[in-house]
Amino acid sequence: MVQIDDKLISLDLFEKHFICDLPKCLGACCVEGESGAPLEEEETTILEKILPIVKPMLSEKAQAEIDKNGAWEVDGDGDMVTPIINGRECVYALFDEKGICKCAIEQAYNEGKVEFRKPVSCHLYPIRVSKYKDFEAINYHQWHICEAARLLGEKEQVPVFRFLKDAITRKYGEPFYNEMEEAAKLLEENPPDSL
Repeated sequence: MVQIDDKLISLDLFEKHFICDLPKCLGACCVEGESGAPLEEEETTILEKILPIVKPMLSEKAQAEIDKNGAWEVDGDGDMVTPIINGRECVYALFDEKGICKCAIEQAYNEGKVEFRKPVSCHLYPIRVSKYKDFEAINYHQWHICEAARLLGEKEQVPVFRFLKDAITRKYGEPFYNEMEEAAKLLEENPPDSL
């Protein structure tokens, strides 16, 4: 583990490699899973605010799910999440002509229609953050659907944390990310298994 402030960071973020390979995985992380994307409390308000802009972009099924459950919901674990359709894709999922799943919220953001890019948990994926009373645990979530991303990351030698520089900076700030870079240098000079 690496500790920066009150954050405990798994060594996997420095040692494992990752680059999303959408043409191969087709955005499966927006489709697979037992629950929607985890949300920060302030994000629930943002989703409600931007819903009138994003909702017309969504499928009829997604719109019906939102009409039934709202812009967000509480899952079986008591977490605030995006709703999902029939236990599958996120209601904010869009599929392009190649069958690649993308985010309607991010599309609206890229088109300048909203200022919110997408839930930070989506932006950070495959990082998962667990919050505890005195600290946050930042871990790499390894899932079979991301095998192509692991292979591409390995080929290009891009560590998980570097692939997610923008997302980490968005969540924790640039000084935090810079400290991760410093930690990476120290780990290269003194690998944990050499101690």
